[in-house]
Amino acid sequence: MEIPITQSKSWQILQDSLGEKNIFKQEKSYQYLAIVKSTPVGNYLYCPYGPVADDAKSFKAALDSLKEDAKKINAIFIRIEPFETSLKKYLPKTAKKTIDLNPKETWILDLTGEVDDLKSKLPSRLLRYHKAAAKKGITIEKTHQPDDIKHLLTLQTALAAKKGINTFSEEYLKTELEQPFSTLYLLKYQNPETNQTEIVAAGLVFDDETTRYNLQGAQSDIGRGLHATGILTIELILDAKEKGLKKFDFWGIAPENAPKSHPWAGFTNFKKTFAGTELDHAGTYDIVLSPTKYHLYQLVRKMNRRIRK
Repeated sequence: MEIPITQSKSWQILQDSLGEKNIFKQEKSYQYLAIVKSTPVGNYLYCPYGPVADDAKSFKAALDSLKEDAKKINAIFIRIEPFETSLKKYLPKTAKKTIDLNPKETWILDLTGEVDDLKSKLPSRLLRYHKAAAKKGITIEKTHQPDDIKHLLTLQTALAAKKGINTFSEEYLKTELEQPFSTLYLLKYQNPETNQTEIVAAGLVFDDETTRYNLQGAQSDIGRGLHATGILTIELILDAKEKGLKKFDFWGIAPENAPKSHPWAGFTNFKKTFAGTELDHAGTYDIVLSPTKYHLYQLVRKMNRRIRK
């Protein structure tokens, strides 16, 4: 079974660092990390991209174990996101489809083979920009210093103001960067007009034994003119290859045939310029343990969404 980083022991350590209560269970044929989430109505368990299991029998055993854990904390329901889409057909009939939290579809780039083979899968235009970066006054640095997360947050905050989207807090992002699987990349530009060095793009990636996950990123208006995101993405991929990783996960694309108005349409078009393949997950489902409280939870959830809008 393939274990995504969000169902790993490393992710549990991150949750501990964030002060999130959680339950981690590792068996021969299944594994899960369940995070305890609190609502005004009561608690529930959430398995980001989990549980993972070898087969139908193992998946059922994982769900049975989750139900036992849920009873101990009086959970209203269990929210699961099976990583393998093949497990979807083994969901209990009582499972209710809900809004996908983690992306249901993502774009995967195969990093195996020779470097030249990999470069043939990358957009030639972006490879040229990456090769000429130094001549344009562009440098890229890697950092693990938590205080450097402010550069990413500054870029994300500016983007969020334009797009009307939410960002993580500085403390949350700092805690992520403190983890051994996390690296922050900063793209710096020596601006000839101001003679100042500016950080015009940043990207936060997570690495496990096989995969680099490209989770967080942003660029400035100046960075957009310099094709900073493209240059940085090439760097992230080539660096992952040099590190010996096997896959690069672009972390989320819009569903096939999604309208141009979809909020991920632009990101998806960019990601698909790389010769990767689409990977589908099962999606997000709720296994209800207390129907009455779950109904109340859904009502409160709808009200909160209307208030936010």
